[in-house]
Amino acid sequence: MLKRFSGAAKAKKMLLDRCLPVKRTQLRAGPQAAGRVLCEDVFSPVNLPGFCRAAMDGFAVRSLDTKGARPSAPVYLEKFISLRTGMEVPEDFDAVTMLEDSVLRGDTLEITTEAHPYKNVSQIGEDICRGDAVFREGRRLRPPDVALLAALGICEVGIYVRPKVSIIPTGGEIVPIGARPLQAGEAYEINGLRAELYVEKWGGAPKKREIVPDDPDRIREAVRSSLDADMIIIIGGTSVGERDYAPRMLAEMGELFVHGVRLQPGKPTAFGIVDTKPVICLPGYPVAALSDLYLFVRPAIKKMAHLDDAMPRTCARLARKIASKPGYLSIVRVALRGEEAEPIMVSGAGILSSVARADGFVIVPEEREGIEAGEMVEVCLFE
Repeated sequence: MLKRFSGAAKAKKMLLDRCLPVKRTQLRAGPQAAGRVLCEDVFSPVNLPGFCRAAMDGFAVRSLDTKGARPSAPVYLEKFISLRTGMEVPEDFDAVTMLEDSVLRGDTLEITTEAHPYKNVSQIGEDICRGDAVFREGRRLRPPDVALLAALGICEVGIYVRPKVSIIPTGGEIVPIGARPLQAGEAYEINGLRAELYVEKWGGAPKKREIVPDDPDRIREAVRSSLDADMIIIIGGTSVGERDYAPRMLAEMGELFVHGVRLQPGKPTAFGIVDTKPVICLPGYPVAALSDLYLFVRPAIKKMAHLDDAMPRTCARLARKIASKPGYLSIVRVALRGEEAEPIMVSGAGILSSVARADGFVIVPEEREGIEAGEMVEVCLFE
C-alpha cells in the first residue's frame, strides 16, 4: 500500500503551500518582455500624445469661424490648413473638419458642418498623461502592452525571472527519441519531452536532463545536481515496486509528504522537498503523467511564475455515461463533437493516442460514481 495516501485536493494544497513565487528579477527590452510578468509598477515618462494631433484626414480650422455652418448655409474660410490623420494641429487652430464636410474651392474652404472646440483633435495627454500608472506589478505583458510601452519610449522593464524547472526522466526501459530502433520492452522517452514543452508554455524555464537508469545512487546524484532549479520533476519509478526508487530517495534526502494520490489515472504520484526545493514525482505511464501535469505541475509553475492559473474551459453535454471509482478523482479524456463531449477512454493510463484524439478532459469528483449521459459537464481544454 502506498504511504501517505492522500486525496487529490489535499495533495495539491500541500504541494502549492511549498511552491513560493520566484522573487528573482531582471531587465528585459521590448519584444523580449512579451509574455513576461512585471516585477514593478510602470509609470509613463511622457504625455501620449505629446502634441495636439488630427484624429481625421481633413482641415485644421478655428471652431469659432465655423459657427452656424450647415449644408443649406455653408461658411467660407480663408484660414485653414490641410492635415492628415496623426499630424500636429497648429496652435492657432482648435478643430479639424472632415473631408466629407468640406469643399476646397481654390484658396477658400467651404464648411457645411459646425465644428466645436477640439472636434476630431486628440489633445495632449488624452491617451496617457505623464506620471500615470501604465501597468501594475504582476501584469503579464501582451503584444499590445509591449507596443504601448514602445510608444511611450520605455525601452526596458523589470520582470520576474521564470522559475527554473529540472526534468529528470528515469527508467532502464526508455531510450532517447530516435537514438535507435526500439527492442521489445523499450519505449522512447516522450514524457520528459512533453513535460518540457508544457513547462515552457506555462511560464517556466525547463531543463531536461539525460535519462537516468533505475539506480538509487544515479537518481540521488541527478537530484543533487538539480538543486539550482526552483522545482524538480522526476518521471518514472514512483510506485512501490522493487525498482521504484524515487520516493525513497526523497524520504532519505529531504521530506516525502505525499506518496500516492486518490486519482485515476495518476495514483502513484509523490511530492517532497529537498533543500527547500519542491520535487514532484510523476508516474511513467503517459496518460497518468499528463493528469499530474495538469492537476499539480501546472498550478505549481503558475504560482511560482506569478501567473493566473485560469484554465481554458468549455461546457458540453455528455454523449455517453462515464463510470468512475468512488473515492477517487477521475480524469476522463473527451473529444468535442459539436455540442457534445464524447468520452474516449476512462481507463488505460498508457494509451497515449487517446490524448492525441482528445480535446480535453472531464473531472469526476471523488463523491460521484460516474456521470450520466446527457448531463452538462465542464471540459478542461488541452493547451
